[in-house]
Order: sequence, then C-alpha cells, then structure tokens
Amino acid sequence: MTPLAGIHPKKITTKTQRTQRKKTYLILVILCVLCVFVVNSLIMPEFLPLSDQAAMAYFPDEQAALNFAAAVRRAKPDWLVDVVQAYKSVAVFFDLDRIAFAQASLQLQELIAAKPSPASSTEARRLTASASQAAAEEREPVAHRIPCCYELQLDLAKVAEHLGLSADEIIRLHSDTEYTVYAIGFCPGFPYLGYLHDKLCGVPRLESPRPRVDAGSVGLTGRQTGIYTEPRPGGWNIIGRTPLELVHVADGYFPIRTGDKVQFTRIDEAEFQRLLGQRL
Repeated sequence: MTPLAGIHPKKITTKTQRTQRKKTYLILVILCVLCVFVVNSLIMPEFLPLSDQAAMAYFPDEQAALNFAAAVRRAKPDWLVDVVQAYKSVAVFFDLDRIAFAQASLQLQELIAAKPSPASSTEARRLTASASQAAAEEREPVAHRIPCCYELQLDLAKVAEHLGLSADEIIRLHSDTEYTVYAIGFCPGFPYLGYLHDKLCGVPRLESPRPRVDAGSVGLTGRQTGIYTEPRPGGWNIIGRTPLELVHVADGYFPIRTGDKVQFTRIDEAEFQRLLGQRL
C-alpha cells in the first residue's frame, strides 16, 4: 500500500499506539471506579428508613451486623432510642425530635467508615470519642451454659426419622454445638440460635402449630434452634426443655442478648426438677 503523501508510516503507527494507550488507560480508570463502588457497597451498607423513626441496613454477614450494633451502642449518640440486630440486619431507632433520618443515616455511615465528612465532622468525632469512652461500659458477649432435659421432648422421634439419625446422636450433636444468638424475638427474650450442625439441618416446622408450648421448651427447625421463654403457640420441633427462667418481664430480667453464645448441657428429669424455676 502506498503511504499518504507527506505522512511517514512510523508517525501513523505512533499515533495509533497513543490512541490505543489512551483507550486502555480510560478502561482501567473505569474499572478502578467500578471496583471502588463494589467494595464500598460491600463494606458500606445503605441505610433505609424503617417507619419514620428508624434506619435499617443489611450487612454481608451476621458477624458484621453484630459488630455494627455493638459499635452504635458504645457510641450512645444522644438521639439513640434502641438498636435491634437480627441476623444480617440492624435497625437503629432514633428520637425524631433530636434528629432526622438523613442526618442519622449519615452519622451511622461515618461510624462505620470512621472518616467524617466536613459537614458533620464535629458530630462524627463526638460519636467516635463517645464510643471509645463507653467501650468499657459495653457489655461483652456472654457464654451461657443452659441445662436441657431431652427426656421432656415432644418431637425427637419425628426429627430422628426425618434425619435418619438416632435420638442419642441428635442429642449429642445438639448439645456439642456452641450457638450464637443472632436475634431476639417472637416472644420476650426468645433467642434465635445458629447454626445447627449440618446433620441436624433441614427439619421443617410442624404442619400444624401447637396451641401451647411450655416455657423452657427447646425447639429446632431449618438451621436454627431456640428456646420458648414463655408459654406460647409454636410450630418448632420440641426436642427438650430447660428448667431455668430465662425472662421475667416485670423485673426487666433479660439475661440473653444478641451476640451471646449458648451451649446446652444434658440433664435428667431429677436434675430438671431440682433446677426448676431458677434463673440463668
């Protein structure tokens, strides 16, 4: 091919290379921006309004949610009403007379990032300082050992049939596992404990819930186990019962909190009767 008059072939090649390098650089910049966006979306959850007095966010895993809930409690901003963590979500309730959703969610984001923006750096620094000062006051997670009489089961045979395991193996696996309290709910103080040993997972709820389940009943379903703290209707499979009192609403007695650890200890019926009514 004959080169264009007055243009050296090397100059054409050099110009093409520069254009290609610019395109490559632009692509790399775009990729870097996308990477930053993806990373921020993973570590900086978006806060959504929950009614008009709460901000709610979902985290990558349960531990991240537990850590954030603990950080907010330590910070104790003057507008804070309550912090409710459940599995991967955290709801932060605020006093609407002191702060609006936009400002509360911004301060919560800054608490995660620990990089206050100029617009609210004073308040963010105050929150960070408060968190440091209150760290010693924040209750650390507690490891609870809860006695369980598996002889007082209602559904152990059905669970064993479903899983293809013996009753003794189910009891061993259930009591050998240390669980984390990932949520409190359903009835006052009811701890949702996760996660069951793989061999115990997958048992469905009862087809028809019982009209009444006794307080202290230990149940399981799916990947979770839990304890009925008060007499309630319930559809979980009951595999045992604890004699201990785990909740007393009038006294404000709620010894189990999210983030705590729970492990069951097998006891017989005689020990159950001896411990009946004692507090955890």
